[in-house]
Amino acid sequence: MVPKKVLFCATVISHLKAFHLPYLRWFQEQGWEVHAATYGTEAVPYVDKQFNIPIQRSPFKLDNWRAYRQLKDIVRENNYEIIHCHTPMGGVLTRLAARQARRTGTRVLYTAHGFHFFKGASFQNWLLYYPVEKYLSRYTDCLLTMNAEDYNRALDHQFKAGAIAYVHGVGIDFDKYKPAHEQEKRQLREMHGIDSDEFIMIYAAELSQRKNQAYLLEVVSLLRERIPRFRLLLAGQGALEGQYREQVSRLGLENLVTFLGHRTDMDQIYALADIAVSSSRQEGLPVNIMEAIATGLPVVATDVRGNRDLVEPGTHGFLVGLDEPSIFAERIWELFDNPQLRADIRTNRDRLISLYSVSHVLGEVIPIYTDAARQWDIKERNPGNKKDSTYQYNEREIGK
Repeated sequence: MVPKKVLFCATVISHLKAFHLPYLRWFQEQGWEVHAATYGTEAVPYVDKQFNIPIQRSPFKLDNWRAYRQLKDIVRENNYEIIHCHTPMGGVLTRLAARQARRTGTRVLYTAHGFHFFKGASFQNWLLYYPVEKYLSRYTDCLLTMNAEDYNRALDHQFKAGAIAYVHGVGIDFDKYKPAHEQEKRQLREMHGIDSDEFIMIYAAELSQRKNQAYLLEVVSLLRERIPRFRLLLAGQGALEGQYREQVSRLGLENLVTFLGHRTDMDQIYALADIAVSSSRQEGLPVNIMEAIATGLPVVATDVRGNRDLVEPGTHGFLVGLDEPSIFAERIWELFDNPQLRADIRTNRDRLISLYSVSHVLGEVIPIYTDAARQWDIKERNPGNKKDSTYQYNEREIGK
């Protein structure tokens, strides 16, 4: 019996490896042949066949035209039952490339990890991204969203996807990200050269304009006279690393800010910290905040879409406006000055498990996959049959 085939597509390999391994593994365990199309050559676990295509993040790169043509060939030659695409450019190119395949039964799913048009986004973002996403929704059998704002917007603006689903992110491993006992925390700090009396803040994010580390450096500058011994750890790489290092030097923060680079041990880094922070300008549903809360860390984050889906003020930490660094600093001071508040927040991590664990999110996504596969089977048996979806996700609005 010929195995069914599924294609996962994203702009870069790191996206698949960071967020989608449980889903790739599930397909393999069900006997599917799993393919991946993305930019890069690093091997992706649980994938039977990889295609290196030159997708670029910028919509204005000519390489995207080559990637589109390669995707069309890949889709035509492999007769996929399901195609699941991710990231803005991965979603655009894949859905365009799969238009003909949909006519012969292939089901195309797209996960919006955070629309680039959102409340507070620039007019330019709305002008560029909104019409593209709305137009391409007609070539989408199921649009998966992961925050209340995106879900409601897709409904309110009548996106033409066959179904619109609300899922709770990509899921995290609550057994891996968990609070550390005091002795374990001391040992981790010794291992990483951090003194036991330092107050440690962690931000794990790409060093970019979107993640907005410049805001945090301003906050650190405001706190240096108030907190006797503290340090901000910045985990991640990115195009603005040089700019941020220059800002650190200009503000005289060399002893207060440490650039950790790319890390594969974030569970340990969170476990040795006291709080987590996020200065992001926009989010879909941030994994870094989920991991921090799962580790028992209070969070101070900017009040933007995605962050506000996770951080319940007073329960998991605080939300602060994008133009309020002094208030952000004050919230950090409150947590520093009140160990009991930090301890109380630590006990609230379990509130997230029921919604954001990998097992729960798999339980939300697997029915979408199985329904898509059922639709393929119907089409194969009766090519003239119209779509008969059993998706039931369009009937309610979230967070209104």
